[in-house]
Amino acid sequence: MKVETLKKRKLSLKNDGKLELFFVGVGSAFTKRHYQTNLLIIKGKDHLLIDCGTKCPQALYELGIPITDIKNFLITHSHADHIGGLEEVALMGRYVNKKKPVMVINETYQHILWDMSLRGGSAFNEEEAADILSFSDFWDIIRPQWLTDYPRETFSAKVGKINIKMMRTMHIPDSSSDWQSSFWSCGVIIDDRVLFTSDTRYDFDLVDSYEKKFNFEAIFHDCQFYPGGVHAPLEELKQLPAEYKKKMYLTHYNDNWEEFEGKIEEYGFAGLAQEHVYYVFD
Repeated sequence: MKVETLKKRKLSLKNDGKLELFFVGVGSAFTKRHYQTNLLIIKGKDHLLIDCGTKCPQALYELGIPITDIKNFLITHSHADHIGGLEEVALMGRYVNKKKPVMVINETYQHILWDMSLRGGSAFNEEEAADILSFSDFWDIIRPQWLTDYPRETFSAKVGKINIKMMRTMHIPDSSSDWQSSFWSCGVIIDDRVLFTSDTRYDFDLVDSYEKKFNFEAIFHDCQFYPGGVHAPLEELKQLPAEYKKKMYLTHYNDNWEEFEGKIEEYGFAGLAQEHVYYVFD
């Protein structure tokens, strides 16, 4: 893996065919110094945006990419820093672009996302003219396939040449003891090469079982700098094996990250993920 900055080239939704990851942001839900942790995957003519938070449309606009140029989406869970920009995407697609974007989503999470979050701002816009609108009126759907031989609930899909596997994570509530008792959330495996956990508490089995299966080239893992809560504390992540930490980049971190750079290096992590750079996998 190599890192390329935007000084060399502008953000584009196409490349020469290499797998590239571009963090639109790397910050926590309430970050003021970064954008929120939303990840853009680019490979050849294909792209996929993982999560679209409240700040994401603005962040992409400032990078020269209108949110309406994003054609493919995957959402890992329903906190606002991951779904807050979706209403804009849906309404712009239906009423301005006149073209539905694509979402990779299973039936379980489609119900949660639509009925518990998006329906109120979208379903009733044309009630006087026709029936109440549904999720599929705003989105084309790629339905991932359930993989039965994985260590936890895992789904697979392809967006063009990008292969995606979505595995359940342990995020909320803070009292849940495993992924089965947690509210629906997922992480993402990209082309069987990279693990992106999205939001998760410390879950050794998550990292260990999939690392043993895939031997990832890089891991981008959720991190917070204080104990408790619904994210992975740095002091718990340090328990991971050294061979895992040396290729692990920490994401979704707090605005006081400078105070912890020394510990991150001391504990043997690859470092903090950076926003607005390309992570390039040949």
